[in-house]
Amino acid sequence: MNDETMNETQPTAINPSSGEDTSPIQVEPAMDAEPPKKRSRRGWGKTAGLALLGLILLLLISGFFGYRNGISRRLRRQSDQAALLSAEQFTLGVLDMEAGRYEVARQRFEYVIGIEPTYPGITDKLAEVLLILNVTATPTAAPTPTEVPITPTPDTRAIEELYAKAEGHVANKEWTQAIETVEELRKRDSQYWALDVDGILYLSLRMRGVQKISLGSLEGGIYDLTLAESFGVLDTEADGWRTWARYYITGASFWDVDWPQAIDYFQQVSAMTPNLHDGSGWTAAQRYVDALVGYAHSLETQGYWCDVDELYDQAFQYSGNAVYQEMMSAAQENCR
Repeated sequence: MNDETMNETQPTAINPSSGEDTSPIQVEPAMDAEPPKKRSRRGWGKTAGLALLGLILLLLISGFFGYRNGISRRLRRQSDQAALLSAEQFTLGVLDMEAGRYEVARQRFEYVIGIEPTYPGITDKLAEVLLILNVTATPTAAPTPTEVPITPTPDTRAIEELYAKAEGHVANKEWTQAIETVEELRKRDSQYWALDVDGILYLSLRMRGVQKISLGSLEGGIYDLTLAESFGVLDTEADGWRTWARYYITGASFWDVDWPQAIDYFQQVSAMTPNLHDGSGWTAAQRYVDALVGYAHSLETQGYWCDVDELYDQAFQYSGNAVYQEMMSAAQENCR
């Protein structure tokens, strides 16, 4: 046996001093085993992703409720500020009246009406200051001294009684009676306290005009306000009532004749004074909706189904009546 054969068959060498096997032991790794570290990283990645998603959702929910709370606080703060500002300007207006600053007081009262029309006592104070302003607005020229024959002093007791009676009607907000009493006074003596009488007429016509419009007598109210304007400049509120009454009448004139024009006018009126109505009791809000539906029906009879769904949608959005939503769906079906 040669040396190569002996080497191949020779057993593993043993250390003669210890008797232990000194040959290295080689262990082959299993081919199918997956490194544990790789599996651990993937699991941690999923956990971290879910945690991040939950955190994002939590932040979104917290942000949403925070936004709503912020809006509510801002609206409450604005309402409180408006109430405080109204009270402040009303008080300052009263002080201005007491100090004789009537024009400044008028501006303050109109400002209060602009932000809070229902503020207690604001309408009465505005009427009071307007009366004072119109009485003192146009000073009469000093008469030129002339030689006149001496005549007996006329008995003015009846006229004074009429004037006092007119003032009582104004205090009781009996505008028609005040106007009739002043007209009777004018017939007897057209020069008796002319500026004061003009002031009573202005205030009574102004207040009655607004009252008539609010009760549905649009033409009568417009006429009264136009007469009042001949004695003094109309305030912002009265002029606004007259403007919306005119828009209502104009919109009604286009009814069933020119639907787009009727829609345009009643859309403007319903946005500002939705309950404004004429003698029929038909409010501007209802006329706006009915004008939309009337125009839609007109287009349907002509076969323009694809042009009416938006009109029904506007009627539904304004009124909230689900009937118009059903009409819109039917129109969309016929459009296909």
